[in-house]
Amino acid sequence: MRTLATMIFIILFPIMVHAELPIGEIPVSVVLKGELGGRLDGSQWSSEELVSGKVIVLFYVDPDESELNNHVSDALKAENFPKEKYGSIGMANMAATWLPNFAINMKLKSKQEKHKTTVYVKDLDKTLVKKWGLSDDNSDVVVFGKDGIVLYSVDGKFTEAQVKEIVKVVRDNLD
Repeated sequence: MRTLATMIFIILFPIMVHAELPIGEIPVSVVLKGELGGRLDGSQWSSEELVSGKVIVLFYVDPDESELNNHVSDALKAENFPKEKYGSIGMANMAATWLPNFAINMKLKSKQEKHKTTVYVKDLDKTLVKKWGLSDDNSDVVVFGKDGIVLYSVDGKFTEAQVKEIVKVVRDNLD
């Protein structure tokens, strides 16, 4: 009996660890402001902004894992999707790191200057981990349709096949 329980745990543990958002659903509304975080300029960010008429890719990243999925953002950038139909959000899970907030803020401001069309947001209290079940201490990438519905969700390092999948999902949903 113990062997069966161990086998079930081994099979289900990888599923329990990964916290991808359910495809075809709109996650509960989240507002990041004040002590919870927000945009780099201090203004609030709301998940209601995901219902924008654009396909939006959200990168929710532990700053310690900031390089993990650069190949994904590079692949999406190389597609040169039209700005009126596509957008991206880079959100730092600030509570997931030992790095001081001022150092992360400097890096985010530098990224904002380099990637002007990306919206950069700080989650100071793991709000998306708590409210949406995104994985902590990781890199989560979620594609939202024009209506805010989750079209694609992966946590952890993307495989090359997943990079092709996300590009296709974005491309197929632009029109």
